[in-house]
Amino acid sequence: MTEALIAIEDVRRTYTMGDETIHALAGVTLEIQSGEFVAIVGTSGSGKTTLMHLLGCLDTPTGGTYRLNGVDVRSLSDDDLSELRNREIGFVFQSFNLLPRTSALRNVELPLVYRGVDPAERKERARAALERVGLGDRTGHRPNQLSGGQRQRVAIARALVSEPSLLLADEPTGNLDSATEHEILGLLQELNDAGNTVVLVTHEPSIAAKATRAIRLADGLVVEDGPGATVAASIRAAL
Repeated sequence: MTEALIAIEDVRRTYTMGDETIHALAGVTLEIQSGEFVAIVGTSGSGKTTLMHLLGCLDTPTGGTYRLNGVDVRSLSDDDLSELRNREIGFVFQSFNLLPRTSALRNVELPLVYRGVDPAERKERARAALERVGLGDRTGHRPNQLSGGQRQRVAIARALVSEPSLLLADEPTGNLDSATEHEILGLLQELNDAGNTVVLVTHEPSIAAKATRAIRLADGLVVEDGPGATVAASIRAAL
């Protein structure tokens, strides 16, 4: 049997604030297979942001194990963790995180610059990534010349250009209107249909409903794991 892309077992993350110990994750166990489209959903304080940081190798667990594509994350040095992030994970953020005075093409090239890819190859790959998200005619535009939806498409292209194992999207529609939200969620679905693994972090049941599978957190624990529409409906029923 093929090993899961993401395998988390009894993962805990605690923080000390003065005399208080915060149990942000209190023993999470889950697996995500390559090619899934998963939403991680929960209210503020549920642990979803902490889990996102762990999935993205931006933090490491206090206890338990996390294996990403077979690699035990807790065993890595900071440099190895950075290399793993760059190789395996493409990030999409709510605030886009684009360089404002730089063209769309150059923004998309950046992950390849960090990996030392030859300039001609990285331009070719960045153009292909922009074509893939429908912005082949906007390569020379700077972020202030693009709409919010177009800027998020640039960010998605940047996440894809390294051909990562995992596309990790943190509230990717949080700064967008409802029509553009629908457009970006549709793009993520298309990318998943093409074989990309997508993990989307959200507090909105309506967005979780778009995913094939949703994992709901509360008080640092997984309290529900099932089809996105089913989990979303149970959240709405509890409101």
